Amino acid sequence: MLGPQCCENPPNFSSGGWGEGSVVELCGLKTYISGSSSSSTFAVLLISDVHGYEAPKLRKLADKVASAGYYVVVPDFFDGEYFRAPGDKRSLADWVNSHPTAKGVEDAKPIIQALKKQGISEVGAAGFCWGGKVVAELAKSDHIQAAVLLHPAMVTVDDIKEVRVAIAVLGAEFDNLSPPELLKQFEPVLSTKPKVDSYVKIFHGTKHGWTTRYKDEDKMEVESAEEAHKELITWFNKHLKLKRIAKI
Repeated sequence: MLGPQCCENPPNFSSGGWGEGSVVELCGLKTYISGSSSSSTFAVLLISDVHGYEAPKLRKLADKVASAGYYVVVPDFFDGEYFRAPGDKRSLADWVNSHPTAKGVEDAKPIIQALKKQGISEVGAAGFCWGGKVVAELAKSDHIQAAVLLHPAMVTVDDIKEVRVAIAVLGAEFDNLSPPELLKQFEPVLSTKPKVDSYVKIFHGTKHGWTTRYKDEDKMEVESAEEAHKELITWFNKHLKLKRIAKI
């Protein structure tokens, strides 16, 4: 289940500058697109936390991943019904019940299929908090070729037992939803899968949500977020681009 940490330091939607890409409709969902499918055969699907696909820092990250040579898609899996903290009239529990991760998984599948019909050869997915659970589920099949979980929520050891694709788990030291002691349990499970490249890393001094909800005035948080962003890109380079080249 989600908790109060999901609502800390919410996105500033009045800041402007909501990305260099554009919003299109993809499989019935509004989707932020960054990069060009005509210049890249590699796509990255970013799945947001409860604050939704319009979050400025999430879109900034999408643009950063696109600049590394990827076609990046960030769908609105909530149909505009993001959780707005503080002040949302719904409880977070009620919001989660209205937006189950299982629906996110089912909504993601046709998007991935549509990307491959467009000529995309390899698809990676990265999920944040709520989105981490969706990506963990996608990683149990061949829908995606690589996964990154960033301060995920609701991901269990049993989920990790079923993972079939390369997966990196980037966690926070101070995380009540996926504490380090839980994420460390993923390691021995993943070590039993020699064909599945994986690693778990805990970023010291960070809190749940820091990669897309870091405080601009906190130098340590900003630097840790940038480090996590680099590791995300490096992981996809290794398991999408370089893997494809090796096959050729």
